Amino acid sequence: MWILARASPRARDAKGQYLFDLICHHLNLLEKDYFGIRYVDPDKQRHWLEFTKSIAKQMKSQPPFTMCLRVKFYPPDPAALKEEITRYLVFLQIKRDLYHGRLLCKTSDAAILAAYILQAEIGDYDPGKHPEGYSSKFQFFPKHSEKLERRIAEIHKTELMGQTPETSELNFLQKAQMLETYGVDPHPCKDVSGNPAFLAFTPYGFVVLQGNKRVHFLKWNEVTKLKFEGKTFHIYANQKEDKKIILTYFAPTPEACKHLWKCGVENQAFYKLEKSSQVRTVSSSNLFFKGSRFRYSGRVAKEVMEQSAKIKREPPEIHRAGLVPSRSCPSITHGPRLSSVPRTRRRAVHISIMEGKTSATSTVTSDL
Repeated sequence: MWILARASPRARDAKGQYLFDLICHHLNLLEKDYFGIRYVDPDKQRHWLEFTKSIAKQMKSQPPFTMCLRVKFYPPDPAALKEEITRYLVFLQIKRDLYHGRLLCKTSDAAILAAYILQAEIGDYDPGKHPEGYSSKFQFFPKHSEKLERRIAEIHKTELMGQTPETSELNFLQKAQMLETYGVDPHPCKDVSGNPAFLAFTPYGFVVLQGNKRVHFLKWNEVTKLKFEGKTFHIYANQKEDKKIILTYFAPTPEACKHLWKCGVENQAFYKLEKSSQVRTVSSSNLFFKGSRFRYSGRVAKEVMEQSAKIKREPPEIHRAGLVPSRSCPSITHGPRLSSVPRTRRRAVHISIMEGKTSATSTVTSDL
């Protein structure tokens, strides 16, 4: 979801938490700890908005600020989410991950995932509405074959009849959760030999992807330290039989490396710790008084699940978007799209941060 934020001169000290709470209120979202607000600076570097700091001081550009609400911490078990609105927003995110080549899978899994999307968004197969080749009008992946399109349509026609959007979305989430690249938000780097690689943090641990293969995986309880200096990122881990390893990678810029490190610190705290009181300030250097220092400021996964269990309200109404033509978008693994095809409608939320009053109005344009 895209966010356009305008701040009055006297309200420029509004903190990130204020904007985040305003957006979640607008969406009627209570299980909000899995989400964050991301923005891109003028140098094309991605950042997560820090909720404890002033919005204006984090931005290098002038207002209005353009940001994106997206999943920051992928739920370890999406089926365990308490509310359908949360599952729907996570569904939109993972559908987008699939489309951009971040969620990698075998052809057989790809066909099932795409069929679930079809069922969720257009309902049961109807020969009067869905002529031969109808699945080719939707692009679920960076690229795919006619054979895969036929298989998607076959599953949609014969196996999913009668499934509600909620059921199809839940089945999609459960299938996606089983894939190795579930939750991957890749950071481009190079290894010590100069080979391209993508580093990522998932609910289960730290992963390194090269090509379409996962070449390293470290569970969160194996990771002992995350360090960076300049463009160099180190991850220290203890594996079975006290085997100690150090992995080293090089980010494109020092700013990208710092962002990678901060993402790692936050993900490790969120998924590994039992409670937020265990969170400590960490240093990017082996010497605490040198380098950058950073502290994760939110709740941890276990606390989030406990809080979700206490939610007692009537389920909020969900307005599922239709399908509209989209522009071509780049893919991590396959380059730019070659054609314009339908995808989920975007929605832009325009937020005015004023001293003493706020407003949030939805216009036509979102997807996470």
